[in-house]
Amino acid sequence: MRVVPVGPRACLVEVEDAAAAASLAAWARDSGLRADDIVPAATTVLFDGVDPALVRAALPDRPIAAAGRSGPLVRVPVTYSGPDLEAVAGHWSCSVEEVVAVHTSVEFVALFCGFAPGFSYLGGLPADRAVPRLESPRSRVPAGAVGLADTWCGVYPTVSPGGWLLLGTTDAVLWDAAREQPALLAPGTRVRFEDAG
Repeated sequence: MRVVPVGPRACLVEVEDAAAAASLAAWARDSGLRADDIVPAATTVLFDGVDPALVRAALPDRPIAAAGRSGPLVRVPVTYSGPDLEAVAGHWSCSVEEVVAVHTSVEFVALFCGFAPGFSYLGGLPADRAVPRLESPRSRVPAGAVGLADTWCGVYPTVSPGGWLLLGTTDAVLWDAAREQPALLAPGTRVRFEDAG
């Protein structure tokens, strides 16, 4: 793990992948390391409001094992009628029905958030199910669209451009500033998608 100072009161810790970042962030919170914020990302963890030297001294000598703790489970109903279902079936060499069966069989985990408030990068899709992004992103993806890119799954919280392959849509509200925890799928949340018919 490499510590990169970002000013006098923040630093980035570089790690191998998103699972390692999520594990390090969970470990740091549990260890009592005093920071204003600890934010995991794809290959880094931001420690904000803390002396980088304190973070460097607190880090263990070896990578943190994947966290065995489990966050809350959120079930997300999906209407599987997305424009890219057949394309995903083609990448996976299976039927559209099998795409739905695979997608609903995986327990995803929100590893980090980004792109837009409430957009969580969900890990858990096996490597052999990776799919490419669209060659040319759509100018408008509807709110609630459920998509895949590489081995990531995500749900668009608002209307936005995007290049992920769309499987369907959900009515779940991904971001609500009035909730105690605005993001429905905060890091650590386990996610199961269900076929809404």
